[in-house]
Parts: sequence; C-alpha cells; structure tokens
Amino acid sequence: MRCALHPETETNLSCSKCGQPICPKCLIQTPVGARCLECAALKRLPVYNVSAISYARAIGAGLITASVLGAIWPFIPLGGFFWLLIALGIGYAIGEMVSLSVNRKRGLGLQVIAGISMVVSYIIRGLVETKLIAFLDSLLSVYGLIALALGIIIAVSRLR
Repeated sequence: MRCALHPETETNLSCSKCGQPICPKCLIQTPVGARCLECAALKRLPVYNVSAISYARAIGAGLITASVLGAIWPFIPLGGFFWLLIALGIGYAIGEMVSLSVNRKRGLGLQVIAGISMVVSYIIRGLVETKLIAFLDSLLSVYGLIALALGIIIAVSRLR
C-alpha cells in the first residue's frame, strides 16, 4: 500500500477515520488514533484566536490602566524593596485588565500589549515624579529598571 500524499512511500498505516493510507510523515496522532491531515482537522484553540476588535480593546484597557497606575505610582509612600513589590502589583493589574478586556484570551500579541503598557506606566511614573531635567536619571536608575523588568514579567505571564 502507498501513501496517498507521498506515492513513493510504502506504508501499512491508514487513517482511523477514513481509512486512507498514510505514511509516518502525514500521520497526525490524536487521542482516538492515527489520522490523516483532513480527518485530524487541527484547529487553533479558541482561547488563542484573538480578533482585531479584541486587540483594540486590549490596547485601550492596557493604556488606560497603565496611565492611571503610572500617575498614582509616585504617590505611594513606600520605597526601597517595597518599590519592587509595587511594580509587581502594577504589572499584575495591567496583565489582568488586558486579560479581562479580551475575555481571558491568550497570545503573543496580548503579551506584547501588556509589556508595552507596563513600560508606558513606568514612563508616566517618571514624568509625574520628576522634573524634565531629572527625567532620564529617574528612568535609568538600576532599581527602577529592575522594577520595570519584574512588572513586565508579571504582566506578560498573566497572558501566557
């Protein structure tokens, strides 16, 4: 018996649904047995299908949350180590709001939106906290960049 898609390959395998001969290259292993490409009907999970409207909602939710939290961030009276915890909380809030805005969908595009929103929040914090002259010093501080990295990690992890 020869494979239907690769006639040069001999095989003893056949699709468990339609019975079409398939070779190991064509084989799709499913919970109910080996299937051909047509019968396996591989589809992307619905949780990863994000429409353009959902991306627009995610961008809106991410930027609004980032703007509000970035403006509040400098007025939180905790400093030092607690500043890192504040950044973690802001990252969590941004990731959660983006996730809620798209009905808990996931994907790389949404992760990018959450990460960029965290950066926007960090920049707004710097603008509110300092004068324009000291703005770059505030943004490029070591603890600030560590806090930003932790916030991005948490925001992105909410959308994996």
